[in-house]
Amino acid sequence: MAVEEKAAFVLLSGDVFDGEWRDYKTGLFFVDQMARLGRAGIRVFVLRGNHDPASRSKTLRFPQNVHEFGSRRAGTERIPEIGVAIHGRSFPEGAVTEDLSATYPDPVSGLLNVGMLHTSLSGRPGHAPYAPCTADGLAAKGYDYWALGHVHQREVVRESPHVVFPGNLQGRHVRETGSKGCSLVTVEDGRIAAVEHRPLCVLRWAVRDVDAGGAATPDDVLGRVREAIDDEVRRPPGCSVAVRVRVLGACPAHPLLVRDAARWREEVRAVATDAGRGDAWVEKVQIATRSPLDLDEMERRDDALGGLLRRVRAIGGDAGSLAALAPELEDLRQKLPHDLACADDPLRLDDPAYLRQAIEIARDILATRLHDRGDDR
Repeated sequence: MAVEEKAAFVLLSGDVFDGEWRDYKTGLFFVDQMARLGRAGIRVFVLRGNHDPASRSKTLRFPQNVHEFGSRRAGTERIPEIGVAIHGRSFPEGAVTEDLSATYPDPVSGLLNVGMLHTSLSGRPGHAPYAPCTADGLAAKGYDYWALGHVHQREVVRESPHVVFPGNLQGRHVRETGSKGCSLVTVEDGRIAAVEHRPLCVLRWAVRDVDAGGAATPDDVLGRVREAIDDEVRRPPGCSVAVRVRVLGACPAHPLLVRDAARWREEVRAVATDAGRGDAWVEKVQIATRSPLDLDEMERRDDALGGLLRRVRAIGGDAGSLAALAPELEDLRQKLPHDLACADDPLRLDDPAYLRQAIEIARDILATRLHDRGDDR
């Protein structure tokens, strides 16, 4: 993309590498790609972050078009022919807790000043608080643009001056959803004219909630899954998508879905594979439907059904009651077929959280079956 856009230079603000290389092929690949930029007349400025600090042992010489900022002090590289000054400093170690931006030099008068920094700013969810600083503090430095690394989610923190996390180039797992890529910055007459997100990911992660509300049968639910996956595949940036499907909502189909959840999870996968036309892969299926009945109201009834539902809920909410089930459940475990005991989603009968969830499912099934048989008569 940089070559196609005839970029003046490329900025990589840390974590080019995720820790130590297994061998030198990783470094050689990167060097080769930087050389491609060099042949196109494009300079590269890179600094090291918490995953690839200067203390990392393996290293290779970069091509001449690549400048790596040092870790002892912040440095400045001038490109007078286009009127730009770039400032940056690498991480010396994996964990940097000081405000590195405080050590950056003053802006160079008459040039467009760009700061490169690997930082969490004042804190971002899921990211260690490295090189902490504030957006206001960066703005006060007097630079025209701050190119930030470390945070994987794209975020334009502010626009005057621009302080931008472009995010990572490729989502690594389902917690990193959406379009991933870089920021293409356009400069006109020495000023920032535009900052545009450019998708570069080859696989997009997504979490798709399918509303099963009111669905009468599991087949109705599968029809809604098909529509959801078809819609997801059509979304930009037009690459393959890995989807976590969550089936939610109160519906009459709920008892059948939870009674044979393993089967219906695979049915969802099969439908999604077909609907995705080869461009969708189902990472996980979560069936979290619920009974359309008002179980709380049924619990308040002064009859056998109300008493039964209250008792079931009490068991799930009491650690002692759960522990008392242990001997019976252990006996059940011994009788499980090998295939069931070793399944992808095995019965975790010694896990209190798993048992509470199972008891809630059993409560729903009991209420639905007894209600359908006319228990209220």
